[in-house]
Amino acid sequence: MAARHTPAFAPSGDDHSRTTEQLQPRDRHRDVWRVVAAAEVVAAAVAVLVDWLIPSLVLVGLAALSLLVRHRGPSSLGFHRPAHVWRLVGQMAVFAVAWTLFDVAVLIPVTNHLTGTRQDVSAFAELHGDVRLLAAYLAASWLLAAVCEEAAFRGYLLTRLTDVLGRGRLRVAVAVLGSSVLFGMLHTEQGPVGVVVATLGGVVFSVLRYRCRTVWAPVLAHGFDDTLGFTWFFFFGPFYGLW
Repeated sequence: MAARHTPAFAPSGDDHSRTTEQLQPRDRHRDVWRVVAAAEVVAAAVAVLVDWLIPSLVLVGLAALSLLVRHRGPSSLGFHRPAHVWRLVGQMAVFAVAWTLFDVAVLIPVTNHLTGTRQDVSAFAELHGDVRLLAAYLAASWLLAAVCEEAAFRGYLLTRLTDVLGRGRLRVAVAVLGSSVLFGMLHTEQGPVGVVVATLGGVVFSVLRYRCRTVWAPVLAHGFDDTLGFTWFFFFGPFYGLW
């Protein structure tokens, strides 16, 4: 009867024990960071829901602290340099035009009718015909809305939610929905319509992040989208959809 041989690659009992002992600290280390990420998500959610200071700036501050503690750079939050910068700029400009048309032709009118209200854009009424105010709004929209909000929600919060939930498709979808709902709640001053529009916009911007593999894609799309909106308000005043 042939003798049974143990494969050369099979670990012995002692080797297996050592391997298990090596894996356990790694697992514990991973679990610790998952708990930290969960705490960060809770802190970010509270900042948004209680409207503490300027929530997007609070989230950017949390993101900076989070990166400092982890010894990581902005690329870990999705800020990868695109391979073709100007191509991405052009693509996001075209996308912003298409998304704006969808907003005013479909999303906003349908939400208006379903909720029986209109998006409250009265805060921008004074923009009509005021060149200086337009310049101020455009500068603020690119810095505070496009860069800060995308860094906060599509960069930091979405990344930390996936750290907590995991990387499967369904789990990423839940993370996208969670970050988008909080992004929508950032716009409660615009009424139910503003919350719905912003939430769906958050979902779309999240898809752009993953589709283009960089947060710079939603930054550009967000900036161009706001630019189109403010420019319209400058020439024609507040707008509530095509029908």
